[in-house]
Amino acid sequence: MPSLLTRAVIAMMRFSLRGVDYNDYSIEQIREQTNRTFIPLPRGIQIEPIQVGHVPVDWIDMPASEPDRVVLYLPGGGYCVRATHVHHGIAARFAQAIGGRALFTHYRLAPENPYPDGLVDAMAIYRWLLSVGVSPQQILIAGDSAGGGLAAALLIALRDAGDPMPAAAVLLSPWLDLTLSGDSIDHNAESEVLVTADLLQRYADAYAGEYDLREPLLSPLFADLKGLPPILIQVTDTEILLSDSEQFAHRAQAAGVPVKLEVWPGLLHAWHFFPYFPETRQAMQAIGVFARQHLAGGGSDASRLSL
Repeated sequence: MPSLLTRAVIAMMRFSLRGVDYNDYSIEQIREQTNRTFIPLPRGIQIEPIQVGHVPVDWIDMPASEPDRVVLYLPGGGYCVRATHVHHGIAARFAQAIGGRALFTHYRLAPENPYPDGLVDAMAIYRWLLSVGVSPQQILIAGDSAGGGLAAALLIALRDAGDPMPAAAVLLSPWLDLTLSGDSIDHNAESEVLVTADLLQRYADAYAGEYDLREPLLSPLFADLKGLPPILIQVTDTEILLSDSEQFAHRAQAAGVPVKLEVWPGLLHAWHFFPYFPETRQAMQAIGVFARQHLAGGGSDASRLSL
């Protein structure tokens, strides 16, 4: 059961979002509201914006960061929205968990830039990391929600292109099926707090453009998953995207991919945004353990996190 603090925050969010109909808002209005969200950043964070080709990225360092160990972080937001400040916090917690740095990627968003533009940007940044001397065995790919789906698509695209694969990947509440065919879309409609099927459908249509939603690099659930690196998936049992994680993990395991699925009870979609949740600290500790198992050289002791 979640902590008392976590349950209280979820109850307040449920109350404040009750009756909100996202169909009443344009994507631009949703972007504006999302960017008003403020969550304190971790202590000691250092952010350095740089430009890689046409893609803006941010180096995020935490105290005692190991410069050769990198998490390439792909933020979520339905491929249409990005809360940069909030996502900087979660990328920083990843950097701390792996004992390295985070490279936060401002990939292009739909509907202005539909598929495959975001994936093209993610591939370009991964290849740039290799070009500046970062070993693929020192790279962790990570993302939340749509960013988790993009992270999975990036793995598949890199494999198909013959690129060196990263050491591992972490997917947080990933959106892996843009067709919204999972049972949890309906079964968890009442327990879900943050997103709705209608909103996801708008995002899916905006991102896919003229492409079939079952296209494997749009919906990695339908891809051939053979040859992917180890994957950790963290999801909560109350969210409408639960089935995405469960089905993807099952298919990955059947394809011989080392995959670990963690289903956390009673939390929020991508609860890792909330540094004051005890479950966020616990989840990041589990990510640190996973990272030390798969990144070259192990890494620093990620069990001593200060969020």
